Amino acid sequence: MSKYGFGIYSARYGNIYTVRQLLQLIREARGQFSPAEAVWQKNGRFFDAFRPSVEPDGLDSAEDVIAHRQQHLAAVRTLVRRADVFVFTFGLTEAWVHTASDTVYPTAPGTLAGDFDPDVYSFRNFGFNSIYSDFVEVRRILMQRNPDMRFLITVSPVPLTATASGQHVEVATTYSKAVLRAVCGALYEEFDNIDYFPSYEIITSQSARGMYYESNMRNVTPHGVSRAMSAFMHAHGDEAGPVDPDSARKPAATAAPEKRRKKTQETLVCEDALLEVFAR
Repeated sequence: MSKYGFGIYSARYGNIYTVRQLLQLIREARGQFSPAEAVWQKNGRFFDAFRPSVEPDGLDSAEDVIAHRQQHLAAVRTLVRRADVFVFTFGLTEAWVHTASDTVYPTAPGTLAGDFDPDVYSFRNFGFNSIYSDFVEVRRILMQRNPDMRFLITVSPVPLTATASGQHVEVATTYSKAVLRAVCGALYEEFDNIDYFPSYEIITSQSARGMYYESNMRNVTPHGVSRAMSAFMHAHGDEAGPVDPDSARKPAATAAPEKRRKKTQETLVCEDALLEVFAR
């Protein structure tokens, strides 16, 4: 059922690549934001523009999409109320937005669904200040509802496969990861209830000599996942030992800190690869 977004995260989010998209979701769940162009079409089928991958075959009508989204927003509200630890991976600085409303999407219109219109949508590359302030606002909103919530942040070690910035993809990747890592560092230093786990450094370190990447130098190997998660478990007092690489075939796994110690696994669905459609 992971194909449909079940059993991957705490709800069927799809991929949330940017902090602005995360903030937008939280505000929408609270009734403080109404997104533009929320339903996309493709081949007569209808898709949630903010979770286009969770129903890969689409739904029968726009009304079905809206009903599914209302269920999702209800699940988000429940999670905010009950969560002990909020885990978020900073993935990208780049995003596509509905220009008139500033609505942010996880992938470019016209890739998984929808139609790209340059008069309606535009490219945005978020910088340090906006990403930092967005996460500070996320923290403020969540702690209003759940004052004891703690936060665990990471940076994705997965590089971009394409970029709409006009830069070479290597340059765009370096910029994006540098900004995201700097934001995480600033948040960690500023707030006592925010912790940073260096999975990014473990996987990308020069001393690793690329051994934690598949041959495409993009996907993280099961051994890399095992190495990162072993370090995480050890740091938080779990002496169970390394994660078995054979059980870590999915590219990422997370666990809550010491008081919770509940292990989960995530399947990485890299929709940003579809940006190559626009790079050609």
